[in-house]
Amino acid sequence: MSCGFTLSLQECLQVADSLGWSPLWQSFSPPPLQYSKHSAMADPGLYRPPPAVRGMTVLDREAFTQMIHVPALRVPTTVLNKVVKSLKKIALQRPGIKRVVDDGQPVGGSGQHRLLLLDPHCVASAESFGHEETAALTAFGVSPELHRYELQLTYENLKSEEVLRAVLPEGQDVTSGFSRVGHIAHMNLRDHQLPYKSLIGQVIMDKNPGVTCVVNKTNTIDSTYRNFQMEVLAGESNMVAKVRENGVLYEFDFSRVYWNPRLSTEHERVVSLLRCGDIVLDVFAGVGPFAIPAARRGCVVLANDLNPEAHRWLQHNARLNKVDAAITTFNLDGREFLRGPARERLPGLMRGPGAVHVVMNLPALALDFLDTFRGLLGPEPDQGLSCEATMPQVHCYGFSKEDDPQQDMVQRAEASLGVSLQGRCSVHMVRNVAPNKEMMCVNFRMPREVLYTISNSEEPSPKRQRCEETE
Repeated sequence: MSCGFTLSLQECLQVADSLGWSPLWQSFSPPPLQYSKHSAMADPGLYRPPPAVRGMTVLDREAFTQMIHVPALRVPTTVLNKVVKSLKKIALQRPGIKRVVDDGQPVGGSGQHRLLLLDPHCVASAESFGHEETAALTAFGVSPELHRYELQLTYENLKSEEVLRAVLPEGQDVTSGFSRVGHIAHMNLRDHQLPYKSLIGQVIMDKNPGVTCVVNKTNTIDSTYRNFQMEVLAGESNMVAKVRENGVLYEFDFSRVYWNPRLSTEHERVVSLLRCGDIVLDVFAGVGPFAIPAARRGCVVLANDLNPEAHRWLQHNARLNKVDAAITTFNLDGREFLRGPARERLPGLMRGPGAVHVVMNLPALALDFLDTFRGLLGPEPDQGLSCEATMPQVHCYGFSKEDDPQQDMVQRAEASLGVSLQGRCSVHMVRNVAPNKEMMCVNFRMPREVLYTISNSEEPSPKRQRCEETE
């Protein structure tokens, strides 16, 4: 429905005031010319939710329907496309709403004009148009006179954050963020949001095409298998996800293995350091986010994980990506893997032409596992077989809550190894996990004096530190 009459702004204000419409029309009064790229995001003033939706715990989509009024320009159809392009910064942008509508003229009219709906946060009057918009209107012969268009706004036209902000108690944090794992949206709701969890799940599913399951984490990550308990908030209970990361396809049961979509950049960074023919020992491989792309790059991979489910999906993903011939998998504790298969193969691998990389991505505990390398290969062989260039390159991850996380990572690695790494390591900041908690990666070439038993040397036994997993 539209109002086809045209009035000046002052006349509209007088009519609106006499009919008690002033609150609606006053929504057209932002500071003029504020239509930067951020203005289109500042939509709360356009939508004032009906009071009845506040505190809703069962989603009632019809309750969000209401009528609003927006400014519009009457544009000849002959120049419509050009005007729309020129005024795209100030045109109304709402999910499911057409910016161009009929001009409301009686049936049988000329049909030579359409209405272009404008964002009331950008346009309050003809004087609100910027220089470029004014020049375009003049060039195309379009009058800057504003029309008042009545628009029905429904649940489908709202963003998820707007719906949740309307429902949750005023003043409380609103979350519409989640991690996307295939068809699954994974949320970490706070205590005050739990009474609305079913509604939140339904809204997230409604507003994100392709999401057919919304889950909430109900406990911290289990340091043994790196999975966590979860509750289905909305949608199907199918937890087998299909994910494409950096061009590689993975499949896994998200409820029984560890997967973090926020680590895709880190996976890509480490894999980019590898060359065809290199050897990768992935101590905590999970479902293969390091191992699979390393094998695709032409590396020989020994991949291990303690979780039987992760090991099963690791083998599945190796076959899925046709690199199973390049990956040998193990289902062992990290120390058992290093003291068994890795120890048996390392001397021969270190004599080969490729560099050896050891990836240890278990941030809660990996630094503690570094002590396994102390004397791992026994007595030192002939000097020519153990030069520094043949030593494995280690990429070890950890969490830090210290003021200087880089120094903390180095000190804890040194404590486990029993040697100084000063001047022979680097530390990379992976991501911020939580306030005052960083995920870091310390990179170094394994010192010869650690890997081999050197006679007449005294090895200190420092107390190891633990970094608890609270992610």
